[in-house]
Parts: sequence; C-alpha cells; structure tokens
Amino acid sequence: MEQGTLFEDTSSQPLASRLRPQTLDEYCGQKHLLGEGKILRRLIESDSVSSMIFWGPPGVGKTTLARIIANRTKANFIDFSAVTSGIKEIKTVMEQAEKNRRFGEKTILFVDEIHRFNKAQQDAFLPFVEKGSIILIGATTENPSFEVNGALLSRCKVFVLQELKTDELCGLLKHALTDERGFGLQKVEIDDVLIEGIANFANGDARSALSTLEMAVLNGVFDGEKTVVTAETLEQCISKKSLLYDKNGEQHYNIISALHKSMRNSDPDASVYWLARMLEAGEDPLYIARRITRFASEDIGLADPRALEIAVAVFQACRLIGMPECTVHLTEAVVYMSLAPKSNALYTAYGSAKRDAVNMLAEPVPLVIRNASTKLMKELEYGKGYQYAHDTADKLTDMQCLPDSLLGREYYRPTEEGVEARFKARLQEIKDRKAKAKTDK
Repeated sequence: MEQGTLFEDTSSQPLASRLRPQTLDEYCGQKHLLGEGKILRRLIESDSVSSMIFWGPPGVGKTTLARIIANRTKANFIDFSAVTSGIKEIKTVMEQAEKNRRFGEKTILFVDEIHRFNKAQQDAFLPFVEKGSIILIGATTENPSFEVNGALLSRCKVFVLQELKTDELCGLLKHALTDERGFGLQKVEIDDVLIEGIANFANGDARSALSTLEMAVLNGVFDGEKTVVTAETLEQCISKKSLLYDKNGEQHYNIISALHKSMRNSDPDASVYWLARMLEAGEDPLYIARRITRFASEDIGLADPRALEIAVAVFQACRLIGMPECTVHLTEAVVYMSLAPKSNALYTAYGSAKRDAVNMLAEPVPLVIRNASTKLMKELEYGKGYQYAHDTADKLTDMQCLPDSLLGREYYRPTEEGVEARFKARLQEIKDRKAKAKTDK
C-alpha cells in the first residue's frame, strides 16, 4: 500500500479521496455484507479473509473495502493495478509472497480492475492462490462469470456490492458538509432538495455524488461569510447524466435482456424505454436490429409471419441511414414486436429436434428418402419406394421421413395465436389425410 507522508497536502486531493472511510464504522452502504453480524464484516474484524472478489458498479466502495482490510490485517498487503502491471510484475510479487509464506507471513494481494487482466495474467495467480501463498482480493465492475477465469473464480468468494441508495448518498453528502476533511471548516448553505438532487443524479455512485457536491460548492456564491449553492449553480454543474452502460459488459446484457423480455411481455412502453437507454448510451443500432430479427422468429414466429419481414426491413433501414435517423425505425420495430401475437412454437420445435439430433447422431436416414445418385446406391435400394408428392392429388403421401426410432415424434406444436391458428388447422388436415391414406391401403 502507498503510505502518506507528514508533508503531504491532503487539501489538494478531491473530496471523494479526502473522505475515503478508514474503518467499517465510517463505511457507507452494503449493509447486507457489512451490517452487524454479517459474513464479510465478521471476516474482516477477525482478520480471517480468504480469496474474494468484490463485484459492483463504480463508486460503491470496492477499493475502499480493500483499504479497510489493509488497515486491519496483520498480513503483508500489496496493492496491485491491472492497468499498469504485466506478467513480469506478477511473478516478482508472487515470488516475494512465497518467501513470506515460508516464514509464516500471509500476503493479501489486492487487484483493482481484475477484469482488465487477460487469461495468461490471471493464470499466473492461480498456483499461488491454490497453495495459499497469497490471499487474492479482486475488484471488478464486470460480471466475474464472463471476465474471470473459471479456475480462479472457483477459488474465490464473490461478494456483490450494490448501488448506494438515495438516502445513503444524502447521508454521505451531509457528512461531507460537516466533516473537517470535507467542508466542515467553511459554512456551506445548500437545501436538502438540492442534496437529494445530487444523490439522484449520482445513480448510486458515491464518488460521483461527492465530486458533484464539490463542484457545486466551489462554484457557489460566496458572500464573505458563507457559500450558497443555488439550484442554478447545481444545474450548471450537472449537464447530462451519464448512462450506466458498458457495450461489452454486464449492463449491456442486462439491458438487451430487458428489451427482449419487455417485447415478449407485450409492453411497448417498456420496450421503447430500454431501446432509448441503449441508443442514447451509444449502442450500435445494427446490434439491436439483429436482436429484434431474432425475436421476430423466436417469440412471434408463424403467429405473425410479417414480424420477420418488418425486422429485416428495419435492419436494412438502419444500415442505410444510421443514427440518429434510424431511431424511429427501431421504435417502429419494437412497438410492432410488442403488440404482435406471440408464439415460441418454432423455438421449441428446434430445441426438441436438436436434443434428439445430438443424442442420435448415428441414426440412419430411411432408405426411402435417400438419394440414389450412383448404380451402387440403387443396388443398395437407396430411394426404393420413394413417393413424389406432386404426383398425388393432395400433394401428400404417407411416406416415412423420420428414422424408425423417432417415428411419431412431434416437434412443431402450433399455437392458436394470430395467424398460427391457420397453420395449426392446416397441420391437422395434413395429419388426417395421411392417416386416411394409410387406412385406405
């Protein structure tokens, strides 16, 4: 850990840095982990932490927790950055940790932004975690299931840190106004309504909340005795809320899931909202158009065959004119998909057929529908007994097309939704005619 000096001027540090909690009692939020009697609090207080990963959005206290552990532990604590360190630095630290272990000293290695390490770098930690040379504490804003090697992840306890609630942020901001490390040595006048506005703007991020407060106070009106923060001042400091969205991470998958499930639930308002969240955060419109195209067949299918036509047309429109003009086309698509009748019969049909196909890879094709393209094949009776459907009045035959072991299997089960009701009736008609043809023989 980097140590401060007697001559260090902390007043020049950002407010969030000056107010960083030093103890669990000062820590804000995460009561589900750090409340009295909760597991993480017990581990920290007893200095018995094991390898763990802190997963949560920015500004919720992941690094702060690590520093609190550093202040309490009797182990050798090493602060390691994934941004500036490579394999060479990792090996050097690991060798030192191994030496410490031989002398009976524990080493806690804190890795900030562990998701930035590649597979080879993460693999370098694994043998030392396995034999207890280090206790690894990783911090990440990304889903560890996607970003941390499975072998390493299985040896770590994952603690999920949640966004701070508005009332927690309000308490933190009021503390900053009274604490000597913050603005406690100067008189600041700010309405509770504005404090709550800052908390709402921060969107669960303590660092963002404190930074916004600091900017508002520094730009407030000073009359010689106090600094007054007005609504106008705050409005100038808050231009546009940055949307929490990572095009390659957890939020990306969460929001596209929200869009898909809102359309599936026939909720056009929610669908348009999640669409706007993605587009305004910079998502590629073609990615959204591709997902809508998939939805058209997966969740609507033959209940409304036009859904796929519209989805493909919207994809082409997005490719032709791009942002921001294509927002209206995507809106048209998600509203249409939301209001269309729903059927997942095609999706379930393929899923059922896939299971049989995978489990019966060696199942032979019936001879009757094999292609007899050579003399040998004909001698082996490939295609013998084949019935050409177009030669019949109904364009139907009772010829067996499934393997013997799967005879009678039904994969496509049409619903009564929308146009698919017509397909259901047609399918039943086909089955009835085939059954009659068999009995007439």
